[in-house]
Amino acid sequence: MKRLWPYIRRYWFLYGIAIASMVVSILLDALSPQITRRLIDQVIVGGETDLLMGLLLGLLGIGLGRAVFQYTKEFIFDFSASGIGCRLRKDLFDHIQTLSVSYFDSHNTGELMARVKDDVDRIWDACGYVGMLSLECIIHTCIIVFCMFRLSPALTLIPLMIMPVIMWLAIKMENGLGNVYDKISEETAEMNTVAQENLAGVRTVKAFAREAYEIRKFKSHNQRFYDLNMEQAKILVRYQPWISFFSRLLSMTVIVAGGIAVIHGKMTIGALGAFLEYANNITWPMEMVGWLSNGFAAAFASNRKIQKIFGQEAEIKNPEGYLLSTEEKAVQTLSGRIQFSHVDFTLHGHMVLKDICFELLPGKTLGIMGVTGSGKTSIVNLIQRFYDVSSGEILLDGRDIRTIPLPVLRGNIAAVMQDVFLFSDSIAENIRTGRKEDTPWESLEYAADCADAHGFIMNLGQRYDTVIGERGVGLSGGQKQRISIARAIAKERPILILDDSTSALDTETEKVIEQRLKELKTSTKIIIGHRISAVRHADEILVLDEGRVIERGTHQELMEQRGQYYLTYQVQYGEEDEGLWQ
Repeated sequence: MKRLWPYIRRYWFLYGIAIASMVVSILLDALSPQITRRLIDQVIVGGETDLLMGLLLGLLGIGLGRAVFQYTKEFIFDFSASGIGCRLRKDLFDHIQTLSVSYFDSHNTGELMARVKDDVDRIWDACGYVGMLSLECIIHTCIIVFCMFRLSPALTLIPLMIMPVIMWLAIKMENGLGNVYDKISEETAEMNTVAQENLAGVRTVKAFAREAYEIRKFKSHNQRFYDLNMEQAKILVRYQPWISFFSRLLSMTVIVAGGIAVIHGKMTIGALGAFLEYANNITWPMEMVGWLSNGFAAAFASNRKIQKIFGQEAEIKNPEGYLLSTEEKAVQTLSGRIQFSHVDFTLHGHMVLKDICFELLPGKTLGIMGVTGSGKTSIVNLIQRFYDVSSGEILLDGRDIRTIPLPVLRGNIAAVMQDVFLFSDSIAENIRTGRKEDTPWESLEYAADCADAHGFIMNLGQRYDTVIGERGVGLSGGQKQRISIARAIAKERPILILDDSTSALDTETEKVIEQRLKELKTSTKIIIGHRISAVRHADEILVLDEGRVIERGTHQELMEQRGQYYLTYQVQYGEEDEGLWQ
């Protein structure tokens, strides 16, 4: 809890006011039976009717006072807990943003979403409603037991004997319910996943005639969900009647024992009425013990999970002593000269790249080809410092990229990644992603035109203001690729990386985009592709195999070598005239 304490400490003054309001509210609640005692003993039995109005006004004042202090207490607890939850969630999200790509390789999105949402919510509850009720139960029980003892020490023994039984039953019930709640939560997630996958992949389901299988799969999860809810109902039926029984037994025993005391003159009827009111008012804290203990246990477990994330440090860091200055926020512009000097890269114990060497001058184009898994995308990841080299060095404008601040390095690179990701936003905002604040409309349209996307965008209902679905749902694969290319061009950076960015495009569209890219004379371009057509006009082409460069040269030079590049050409173009592609 050490890391959580600074969040709580910010609100210590408000918590102090809330606890004071709680104590006043409980004292007023404890005062009410005393007025009831006087009403019975002095007004009803004693006939002192002149006290009636004052006592009734006292009850009214207690009611109003409790309403004010209860509202104050609950509002402040909610306000403070909301502030703690909000700050904790923000700091957690900010910290996750600083972690390296390697962390996300081993942690799935669902797990991180659970930490940011569900686990923070549990801590929020512990600092708010659960914490408030826990304090209220303790203070309320102590004050009520004290008041009961003042009225009759002998009768106080009855609730002191029955209260532990109610508490034990409540804990047993909540422990059982807690286990079932966890299973219900897991099954809910499973059922939602099955439904989401089915609905998202409905075309695949229908294409493979899997409707019956999907129905059976969903039915099995739905049945499991039903069984767990019935198990929950059985636990409630098993324990709740016993809790109610002992609560009634407490009242009945107090009435019988108190009645005997009244008959023998050891207690007044008013005192018995007040004691019975206290006895009825002391059972609810015992019934809450199990639920509150589970709430705190869940909060402690969630805090451990969250602190584990806070304990993670980014493997890829800014240079030591680096502070982001105003100038660097504007992003220093680099020329775009890239050098790989004997670069080796190992990931998770597997050799990915071995002795990679090349130099790419500003404004020039490098093409990279190779079979799947040959290490093409790893070169892109290393340039952007998603990972660091195992040996060797990567230089940008003559500087080791590990000495360049990450905002400056990545701010000078515009990349079209192999896995196209579009945000659930308008097309215009997706294209502006790299320069949200200062992308003029002319640049936006120019980028879309370069990516051959302007035409189909203008045919959409809202044109550039058309909101696309999550991850670009509603657009074809080729349309999504063209928007991602436009996004990279609109960033207007000195280094442009295209990782298999035209795989979903037809040949004619690919040629148009290729011609537009050639016109970007000031950008250093790295083009990764499986098709010869994507890289054939590059100033130099690298052919990778198992992480090594096995061939290099221009298109013409590689064709003359009649090696792997030539064989790939033969597979893709067969007997077509080689001169067509020279």
